[in-house]
Amino acid sequence: MNICMIGAGYVGLVSAACFSEFGWKVTCVDKDADKIEQLRRGRVPIYEPRLEELLERNLRNGRIDFRTELGAAVGAADLVFLAVGTPMRRGDGHADLTFVFQAVEELAPHLNGFTVIATKSTVAVGTSREIERRLKAIRPDADFAVCSNPEFLREGSAIYDFTHPDRVLVGCDEPRARALMERLYKPLTLRNAPVIVVSRESAELAKYSANAFLAMKISFINEIADLCEAVGADVQEVATAIGADGRIGNKFLHPGPGYGGSCFPKDVAALIRTAREARQPLSLIEQVQTVNSERKIAMAGRIERAAGGSLAGKTVAVLGLAFKPDTDDVRDAPSLILIPMLQERGAVVRAYDPHARENAEPILAGTVWCGSALEAAEGADVTVVVTEWNEFRALDLKRLKARMRGDVLVDLRNVYLPEQARAAGFTYASIGR
Repeated sequence: MNICMIGAGYVGLVSAACFSEFGWKVTCVDKDADKIEQLRRGRVPIYEPRLEELLERNLRNGRIDFRTELGAAVGAADLVFLAVGTPMRRGDGHADLTFVFQAVEELAPHLNGFTVIATKSTVAVGTSREIERRLKAIRPDADFAVCSNPEFLREGSAIYDFTHPDRVLVGCDEPRARALMERLYKPLTLRNAPVIVVSRESAELAKYSANAFLAMKISFINEIADLCEAVGADVQEVATAIGADGRIGNKFLHPGPGYGGSCFPKDVAALIRTAREARQPLSLIEQVQTVNSERKIAMAGRIERAAGGSLAGKTVAVLGLAFKPDTDDVRDAPSLILIPMLQERGAVVRAYDPHARENAEPILAGTVWCGSALEAAEGADVTVVVTEWNEFRALDLKRLKARMRGDVLVDLRNVYLPEQARAAGFTYASIGR
């Protein structure tokens, strides 16, 4: 099977590498010539564990290649994936489908024989049918079908998620296209991964609904954490107790400074907008969005209180900039709200992240950039854990304390045991404990 992947961003690149690992021939197309040249040499422009080794292996075996022009790749393809960016549209919260429809217009003249066009990008309900309408207008002679095939990848564990999925979701109503998609995912179904075939509208809405539900779990446990502090309970004990209920599950019940990333903020916003336009507002999901926005803002006040009520003239070490560990992605990360607010309160911020500095540095002016956690803590009055990288879990807290001028440790991810932090000499503050 020949696959053309249009878009070499996070979703497109991970998907292309994994499909090539299945044994399919994949051509990945992107207009960014510098990125394509890097990828041809086996250099991955994003940080994602195991992706580089997967790419290098399949480049050597000739199962994946990279181009800037899509004509030949589309013409030879049995299956064309649209994996271009769909950022939040300014002004109304919808996903911006400009790049999707631009790709459709560019690929249309090159369709050759029966071809399936499948959306990997997260798109609004009804997009697959709109793609079909546009393609028929441009190429009424073409033999094609349009499917929805949303991804459910977590940054930091995307390779595992792709190769060991909870489910593969396909929105399809054309028999030949369904057969092709089932053949595509045969390597996964042989390992008992379920392929769920639904209507295109259901697949598109399911993607938004899944992310909104997970975002709701995060906002829920964050509010419970605040209640725990007020009544003297421990949020981690509460989360363990409720997560043991099979109807609830223990995933995404970890309190912190609010969710961020490339998916949850924009997908929640898009679902809210879709519901309002359908005159079926989702008041619960709207509140999730509000709780999360207010959560990020509240973290600066929490740090200020831990520092004795004022940050003026103090130095704060911020450990972690990415929205989650094992990624360099800072989109909508709590750090992007938190650091400017600390600076507005008069603090000097020294920051360290194992991989996200390059993406964060252009955004966070006035920040002192450091090469390690211990360097960031040098002379600091307060140290704040914002992202739960494993290397922070393994820090020697006594060494960390020795580097600091002050003794305040604010743990926004509950990485450390309170008694452990206090034994190291810290005045320790965490979430919901």
